[in-house]
Amino acid sequence: MVVQALKEQGVDTIFGYPGGAVLPIYDEIFLQNDIRHVLVRHEQGAVHAAEGYARASGKPGVVLVTSGPGATNAVTGLTNALLDSTPIVVLTGQVPTFMIGSDAFQEADTIGITRACTKHNWLVKDTARLPQIIHEAFHVATTGRPGPVLIDIPKDVQFATDVYTPRQSVSSHYAPQTSADPDIIAELAAAMETAKRPVFYTGGGVINSGPEACRLLRELVDATGFPVTSTLMGLGAYPASGSNWLGMLGMHGLYEANLAMHGCDLMINIGARFDDRITGRLDAFSPKSVKAHIDIDPSSINKVIKTDIPIVGDVASVLKDLLRIWTARGARTDAPAVAAWHEQINEWRKVDCLSFTPSEKTIKPQYALQRLEALTKGRERYICTDVGQHQMWAAQYLHFDEPNHWMTSGGLGTMGYGLPASVGVQMAHSDALVINVAGEASWLMNMQEMGTAVQYRLPVKQFILNNERLGMVRQWQELLHGGRYSQSWSEALPDFVKLAEAFGAKGIHCSDPADLDDAIMEMINYDGPVVFDCLVERHENCFPMIPSGKAHNEMLLGEAKTEGAIGADGAVLV
Repeated sequence: MVVQALKEQGVDTIFGYPGGAVLPIYDEIFLQNDIRHVLVRHEQGAVHAAEGYARASGKPGVVLVTSGPGATNAVTGLTNALLDSTPIVVLTGQVPTFMIGSDAFQEADTIGITRACTKHNWLVKDTARLPQIIHEAFHVATTGRPGPVLIDIPKDVQFATDVYTPRQSVSSHYAPQTSADPDIIAELAAAMETAKRPVFYTGGGVINSGPEACRLLRELVDATGFPVTSTLMGLGAYPASGSNWLGMLGMHGLYEANLAMHGCDLMINIGARFDDRITGRLDAFSPKSVKAHIDIDPSSINKVIKTDIPIVGDVASVLKDLLRIWTARGARTDAPAVAAWHEQINEWRKVDCLSFTPSEKTIKPQYALQRLEALTKGRERYICTDVGQHQMWAAQYLHFDEPNHWMTSGGLGTMGYGLPASVGVQMAHSDALVINVAGEASWLMNMQEMGTAVQYRLPVKQFILNNERLGMVRQWQELLHGGRYSQSWSEALPDFVKLAEAFGAKGIHCSDPADLDDAIMEMINYDGPVVFDCLVERHENCFPMIPSGKAHNEMLLGEAKTEGAIGADGAVLV
């Protein structure tokens, strides 16, 4: 039943780790050849790999793990997927139904434990309902705001037999609203006609809605001429090469993007949830703007920021209706005012907030990513990251013109995400260049998944910016805690080249800026998995930065910038 239901759902890849409570399912997997099983080295790695697969392919990721510790090890990945709206279906084994509650070997209350980190979960006690529940789980995971679901299957249910229920025979009560009220959309269209300083604020919801939503966003931006910015999760929905692109906004967003958000008079939020890394101080967030919010999740509307024009619906559906209504009204904007707004933005852009002081002796992390961008541009390239300074630098210096090519942990900020996610991406796109930009500390958290990459001959490239520090922790300690570096580096790091070779992969070390290009090309051209140990400046800070509790016009710009730049409302920036 399990394998047949997965096949009917179009599943071609499962990430998992066997154990006693799921051996009947593994036995069925052994007897078929339609579904690939990827044996990971840790259940957290299985879920992150499924997340990477889902984000890169547009299809739900599938995970199979055993009971007890198998299920509890998946909790971090489930929570990560919930916060980043990633559709995954996790199948867990459970002790037999008659033993539930007896503290049996490898028993855990998986349903209770995962209730808070899934969209929905099921404990299957009736074998006849198992196929229906699996089909329902895929529907829930992929419909509305995507997210993780979990099905807990006791071992006696796995051994039992019953009549299989085909997918087309299953109906669901879960039917979130996808079409928005046309009158409210018309209200937004009217606001667009008179706005003098508009901005599109886009998020991961655009990408989750699918390729049509990204196409419609580009059409709307080009038709209106409005500037567009994005959250960390929304990069690629609008091309970074586009003429209206402002770059990423938020805590480590670009100067021009943050000041545009602060100074706009019409903010159109499309598929973002007003995360605290974006808003900064709430009472000073975009203080003079009319705020529109398009989101398929009604619970996100007015949860953080009060919205003047709330629009509940699927992004693609809403943008299609918005373009139609705005065009029918005459496709008007206040063109002179919008042109003046772009001139102001161009003045802010001259600050060149991503400039840095180069070095001939040590590799600056910004320089490493500039060279990675230049040497991989034009290739079919997918980028994953771990979490920390390197993640923000990657978002700043690597450019994405297409959706689903950028995989990172946004809401939960999960160290150890990048390596297993890159495994999942490479399984989805076997011929593509897949690079995980990591920090040495994050990478070590799930380094065991190099074994998975080697076993399945996945040529994933691990580009480690090694500053021998917990870089973001150290930066906050420097700027906010008086330089008291409490436990922010390890004094026992491995030799990453030898570690790579121990796994059967290729190791590359580079510490000289003059050697960097050749080393990067060696990494790219090697037909197999690579661990690239790029030794970078230890105490480099990631700027721009909005300190915690500050507004968008109170950015720290770093030593290389001119102090005393003036914000949108006259505030002095340092």
